[in-house]
Amino acid sequence: MRTLTLTAASLFALTLAACGGEETENAEIAGAEREAAVEAVPGEAEREAPAQSDTDDTRAAAAENGPDAQAILAGFGAPYTGADLSNGERLWRRCQSCHTLPEGARHMVGPNLHGLFEREVGGAEGFRYSSALQQADFEWSPEQLDQWLADPRGFLPGNRMSFSGLRNEEDRTDLIAWLAVETAQ
Repeated sequence: MRTLTLTAASLFALTLAACGGEETENAEIAGAEREAAVEAVPGEAEREAPAQSDTDDTRAAAAENGPDAQAILAGFGAPYTGADLSNGERLWRRCQSCHTLPEGARHMVGPNLHGLFEREVGGAEGFRYSSALQQADFEWSPEQLDQWLADPRGFLPGNRMSFSGLRNEEDRTDLIAWLAVETAQ
């Protein structure tokens, strides 16, 4: 078993890279350390490879995520019913440095996302939102979250989220479907 030591500077560089922050001199080093960290965690490398997104595999993954996963995705309709939940889980790794999912888990740099869908924007109790989010007037839906994830700064100027966006539409669909299953109340 390999061990891996990350310095505070390289952890900071990893966080910036994961959130789409500004590049640093250490970006290449951080990328290499991130790859080494993935190799150092048993079983992590296998999950890193994107899964095929055919419907049978997606249904099987939804079934494995709990009895309500299929119902949750059916409620969202297409394209979420055909989403690749394995890819969504892999993409979540970019988010988990700032957000938590379990009910009652603490807020981090970003709010806890449990119960996100149909929650009023800026509505996670105990989190201090930017004025842009406090003044916004909508509920989180798959469509709203898709627009947010594509370009957070463009969707709602003035927010504090440092993530630069997830440009690939299929990736956003996969992440939203996975979040829907994982954050359901």
